[in-house]
Amino acid sequence: MSLLKDLEWRYATKKMNGEKIPQEKLDYILEAARLAPSSSGLQQYKVIVISDKALLERVRLVAYDQSQITDCSHLLVFAAWDGYSDERISRVFNYMMDERGLPHETMDSYKQVILDLYERSGQEWQAHHAAKQSYISFAMAIAAAAEQKVDATPIEGFLPEKLDELLNLKGTGYKSTVILPLGYRESEQDWLVNMKKVRTPKELFITEMTLADSSDNVDLPKPMNLDDFAQKSE
Repeated sequence: MSLLKDLEWRYATKKMNGEKIPQEKLDYILEAARLAPSSSGLQQYKVIVISDKALLERVRLVAYDQSQITDCSHLLVFAAWDGYSDERISRVFNYMMDERGLPHETMDSYKQVILDLYERSGQEWQAHHAAKQSYISFAMAIAAAAEQKVDATPIEGFLPEKLDELLNLKGTGYKSTVILPLGYRESEQDWLVNMKKVRTPKELFITEMTLADSSDNVDLPKPMNLDDFAQKSE
């Protein structure tokens, strides 16, 4: 129940007071982001941490002048892969096998399966898929911040291409996806702080389904495991 209470406490802070977050709290939030799950365990993203005020002023210029960016303690920029490649996936899997004391070729069959899937899906799909993984980490950071009683403001309102240029992400294989100012609320100047938290009612948000509720008019594929998929891709 503690997590639910923390989530009730948090809100998208509209005005921050510039107070610094203790390092141990920042480390906790970043570790929660690092431990987030991702598709195939690839962690197709990274987090850029900015506390330099001069740089934050420049970021604010490409984020529609939102004051949280310069009034926060730290800004987390989530950046995801712009696509998949054999080299990228192999690097992650090889590291994973080294850490687990297993030979690199342990993952070869599975790696080929997902490479075939990703390659046929196209570059745009790949970038979108990687970006979605970063949002899982992003959500974990928000929850961890609430647990630490650190305010956070999820922000998609920025110019990604301009931010990528500003942070020298161009040509690195990463693209910014979402940003998260961390800090503490300025209650007297925040119009949202005392507002009731409103969410979709449970009966509308949650739908329980049975087979009788599903559609019969779907051309479902035959059951196929990863080995079947690999053979079909050859």
